[in-house]
Amino acid sequence: MKLHHRVDGPAGAPLLVLGPSLGTTMEVWQPQLPALTGSWRVLRYDLPGHGGSAPAAAGFTVDDLAGAVLELVEDERFAVGGVSLGGAIAATIAVKAGHRVRGLVLCCSSARFGEPGPWLERAALVRGKGMAALVPALRARWFTPGFDGQWVFDRFVEVDMTSYAACCEALAAFDLTGRLGEIAAPTLVIAGSEDPATPLDHALTLAGDIPGASLTVVPRASHLANVERPDAVTAALLGHLRSAEPAEDALAAGMRTRREVLGDAHVDRAVAATTDFTRDFQELITRYAWNEIWNRPGLDRRARSCVTLTALVARGQLEELAMHVRAALRNGLTREEIKEVLLQTAVYCGVPAANAAFALARRTLADIDAEGL
Repeated sequence: MKLHHRVDGPAGAPLLVLGPSLGTTMEVWQPQLPALTGSWRVLRYDLPGHGGSAPAAAGFTVDDLAGAVLELVEDERFAVGGVSLGGAIAATIAVKAGHRVRGLVLCCSSARFGEPGPWLERAALVRGKGMAALVPALRARWFTPGFDGQWVFDRFVEVDMTSYAACCEALAAFDLTGRLGEIAAPTLVIAGSEDPATPLDHALTLAGDIPGASLTVVPRASHLANVERPDAVTAALLGHLRSAEPAEDALAAGMRTRREVLGDAHVDRAVAATTDFTRDFQELITRYAWNEIWNRPGLDRRARSCVTLTALVARGQLEELAMHVRAALRNGLTREEIKEVLLQTAVYCGVPAANAAFALARRTLADIDAEGL
């Protein structure tokens, strides 16, 4: 079984594997992706017959799905998580290959998704009437009243019905309740307060039986809590994943981020120019500015570039401003967005300061064009 997948984020960053819920695709994690890819290399996958994955040729178990996900991951340690069925796959991986799992996130998931009967009935229904027959019932289970989420259902009706039915049968047979104590990875359990599909008692079982697990309950959220309340789920994820990041010397972590933001050429010149007199200062800014501040999860790098450009204009630090115009482009800001930031500084930092900043930014962008970057 081969699963379609995609990897986003810096090439040298630690790996985070995220799985979707039954009936959704890897896009279900899109609300969290921009924040996560600042520090993680995020691998998302599609279930059989969902999104880009080929339809299933035969039946399978959750254990089979966990094995297929492990085949996507090279020989490295990684964090893993998922929504609902994706969470069940993640938990199974944490049992099967616990020595490779540095952190686990179970969002609106369960160790056992109820009695087999309803799942087998759903499998029969979708085989007989197709995917659209399930939409009215799922709309009430996935989201609280008033939340749209139509894009999720647009993807849902495109799912291969035979593969969906096979996933239902896999869930009918799934039961990890007796093995939760084997999970050694630091674990975060996320529950939607209004989730009828995996109610709070399912989350309490996970959090109570997995050693050291923590529980976050997202208010006013149903089964797809990460779609309905993305900010709350993202904050919980980032807070938990910080503890799962591989141990790295603060100086090395800062140097990695410094190179990602400023580029190797700039950093190589700075390193080459370092003397015994300036070495302590260079290490200070690398350790504290580039690690302690730039690696904090509260803002993504685009936002940090906006803040940095504004502060440099306000203080008239034009030499640093040129460097950070380049950095802003590397961090994903467009030239139009850099212009908007500088326009904002005209109001809050003063027109003369903004005038000087525009002139310098224009020259910097022209230099970048001349360099063919």
